[in-house]
Amino acid sequence: MTISQSHSHSHSYRQPGVVLTDHRFTVPLDHDRPDGERIELYAREAVASGKDPASLPWLLYLEGGPGFGARRFTGRQAWLERALTEFRVLLLDQRGTGRSTPANRQTLPLRGGPAEQAEYLAHFRADAIVRDCEAIRPALTGGAPWTVLGQSFGGFCVTRYLSTAPEGLAAALITGGLPALDATADEVYAAAVPRVERKNLAHYARYPMDVERARAIAAHLAEHPTELPGGHPLTPEAFQSLGILLGTGDGSHQLHYLLEDAFVRTPAGPALSDAFLDGVRPLLSFAGHPLYALVHEAIYAQDPAAPTAWAAERVRAGHPRFDAAKTLAGDEPLLFSGESVHPWHFATDPSLVPLRATAEALAARTGWQPLYDRARLAVNEVPVAAAVYHDDMYVDTAHSLDTARAIRGLRTWVTDEFEHDGVRAGGPRVLDRLLALVRDEV
Repeated sequence: MTISQSHSHSHSYRQPGVVLTDHRFTVPLDHDRPDGERIELYAREAVASGKDPASLPWLLYLEGGPGFGARRFTGRQAWLERALTEFRVLLLDQRGTGRSTPANRQTLPLRGGPAEQAEYLAHFRADAIVRDCEAIRPALTGGAPWTVLGQSFGGFCVTRYLSTAPEGLAAALITGGLPALDATADEVYAAAVPRVERKNLAHYARYPMDVERARAIAAHLAEHPTELPGGHPLTPEAFQSLGILLGTGDGSHQLHYLLEDAFVRTPAGPALSDAFLDGVRPLLSFAGHPLYALVHEAIYAQDPAAPTAWAAERVRAGHPRFDAAKTLAGDEPLLFSGESVHPWHFATDPSLVPLRATAEALAARTGWQPLYDRARLAVNEVPVAAAVYHDDMYVDTAHSLDTARAIRGLRTWVTDEFEHDGVRAGGPRVLDRLLALVRDEV
């Protein structure tokens, strides 16, 4: 394996309490073809001001997603404050995200047509991400193993790491990201339906006035075609997808504040306000993370013979209570949807419309390989701790606990104090707890 690190654009700079350094690497697109095409990875190193980086062990952070670059902190925010007390932190923009070689509607046509683009994107799952990590680790640590912190999909990547390259890990920390080892995409989305419904009912119990507001907005959209700024049609289904907020600590409150000022009076009658539409746009747009939409179902694909075939769309069709038209024909509360991607996303979002045929090719693709190795996990020797958020809307708790039992030595912290974003919302506390668990201090 050849790995190169470019320092030509690397430099250090400061934020309050932290020194940041840019790192760039080139790695093979396909690690099984090391002499083939290469792509670039970007990572930002963070070290506490006044500390000697050379004296600190490394902690690698893998962001949730798929398709999101590592979080852009300002100073010592959230869990980073705790990490910087003892680690040299690497915030990796996983392949295709952030400042790494991008994969979006503007760049993917460089690959060719939809079939070529889909083949390219097949290299953007957890298996390739872990091999990227192992490729760059020796250049940074001198070969020493590092501690890895994985949030959500980042935890899926850590589970893959434990399955295939545990020698690279000094410890593994997972937050809201223990994946089902064997479940199909259909099974993942089917398990999500009752969780999403519970989050809806909890929201309406807290904010009963939102029942009528949500119905009124959906009914207005069904009768009056409306566009978000930038030309994104706001259909009733797109409006329902604001339910993705309900899986975060403050998301229910954010949704309530959006809904309460949705309408304004105009000479032509009630209309959705510019302020409402402008608030909705960034929540629904995939412009900053198109990979999330493109490979979202592929992260669950592990049967070489089975395509994902728009699993979420097929599962949703079996649950008519999520059908906006049927809800509006009756008197039930409108149910918002959760973390799922549907064909209509590629017909409405301007950042995805040019990639619709590519998405169809990925949905039809076969040949996916298993991501996790039960036999290897059963004899795991890496210290592992996982925060499992009780009734997590994004990751099924039962699936997570089954996986926890399958990984030898893994210690769980099951809590309902946080939602899926606990590692961000909980400040230093979540990371501190996980470190204490892997060190057998609690």
